[in-house]
Order: sequence, then structure tokens, then C-alpha cells
Amino acid sequence: MDVSFLGGPHPQRGVGVVAPFDFALDRELWRWVPDEVSLHLTRTPYVPVEVSLDLARLVSEHETLGEAVRALSAAEPEVLAYACTSGSFVGGIAGERAMCEAMFRSGERPSVTTSGALLEALAELGARRIALVTPYTRSVTESLEEYLAEAGITVTGRAFLGLTRHIWKVPYRDVADMARGAARLDADALFISCTNLPTYDVIPQLEAELRIPVISANQVTVWAALRRLGTRAVGPYQALLDESARHWPSPELPQLPQMPQEPAHELPEEQEGWA
Repeated sequence: MDVSFLGGPHPQRGVGVVAPFDFALDRELWRWVPDEVSLHLTRTPYVPVEVSLDLARLVSEHETLGEAVRALSAAEPEVLAYACTSGSFVGGIAGERAMCEAMFRSGERPSVTTSGALLEALAELGARRIALVTPYTRSVTESLEEYLAEAGITVTGRAFLGLTRHIWKVPYRDVADMARGAARLDADALFISCTNLPTYDVIPQLEAELRIPVISANQVTVWAALRRLGTRAVGPYQALLDESARHWPSPELPQLPQMPQEPAHELPEEQEGWA
């Protein structure tokens, strides 16, 4: 059968992704990616440490990043992304910037991290007060709050699960419940942290319910990487990806029954202004 008329596969542009060894949501990342872009993923070496600040430091060491980026070089990605929230906020803003520089030195490509992409997304949305949802322990969650505070972002409410393993198994129901609890106070947006926490399908639901932009770790990572390619992430009804989705109609107030109107009575001249 002659298939020459098909012309071969379309040219692809590549994003090289470095993820921690326990990352289990490759498919979720792909859901934000347009057809003309491919993701090339590699993982950091396994270490027998549960999710914690110690693990965040281990999977973000510059030598580890350099080896992972060099492993991606054969695929010739145009952009590099480090897909781990805790690994990129554990060293503060200076640490996140140093990670991007280390990746650039090894791959000579524009580089982003999840936590850097988070600040970029908040700036895009004009959000300075946010609600925060994480699957982490208290200490890791507090470290994220410190990173946000360093960037001038106020956390108005938070909810966390205290997990140290199997984060990718958390159902959407639990994510939504945490979001509702965290967003009770006034916030410009809600951030769902951890690239190992499923979020794609729950974002539109929460935005419609909470009436604020809802962003997640995987979403902002892909969004920021694709921005550097000059293209856009895809996703239905997500405020970060579509400006028209950032405006919610005012809730309709119930119509009160019309009361019969009594005929107007003129006030005596001396009582004008007292009605």
C-alpha cells in the first residue's frame, strides 16, 4: 500500500522534562501539550527517602540536574523544565534561579522550574493573595509558604494532607475538599501544589465553584515551558490558559415578589426633606 501521500509525520518541537524518580503522572503533563509539541521525560536517580524537605534537596542537586539534562540532549529539546514543586522551592528564590542556571549550563536551552513557573503564573493573573492546597507534611507546606512570602505572595488559607508517599493516588474528591476548605477567606487565586498530585480535570470544576483562578503545579510547569516555545498550553475552561475564562458572571439574585404600590402622598411643604 502506497502511503507516500501522507507526507510523513509533522515536525515536532520538544520540551525536555526532568522529574523526580517517583513521578507517576506523565499522562497528565501531556494533556496540556498541543499536537505539534513532544515531551521528552527523564527521571532523577532513585533514593530511599520519603517525600520531605530532605528528598526535595536530594532531587534538586545541581549535579543531578546536570546529568538529567545531558541525558535529554540527544532528543534536542528547545526548552528544559524541572517538574517538581518542592525540589524547586526548597532553596528559596535564589535556589530556584540557581537551578535554572545549572540546567542552562548543561543543556544550553531556556530552562524553567515548577516553582519559578508558579510565580510567573501568579504575575500573569495579578494574584498576590492565594489559597494553598498541598499533599505534603506541615514542614514542607510551611517551606512553600516561606518561598511565596519571599516573593511577596500572601497565603490566606491552606490545607494539606501530610503524605510522604503515593501522592499520585489521591483522588480528585480529596483535592476538591481541600480546595474548598483553603479558599474560605478572600483570595485572588488558588494553587494546588505538587507535580505528583492529579489536577487536570478538577481545575475547571473548582474555578466554576470558587469563582477564582485555580492553578496547579503540572499546569504552570507546562504553561511556562510552552510560553518559551512561543506556543500555548491547551485545556478547557482554565483561567490561566484563556483570558476569557478569568471573568465570572455575577451570581443571579433571587427575584423578590413585587409588592403592591400605594399611591404616593405629597408631604406638607414644611416637612419636605424628612421623608
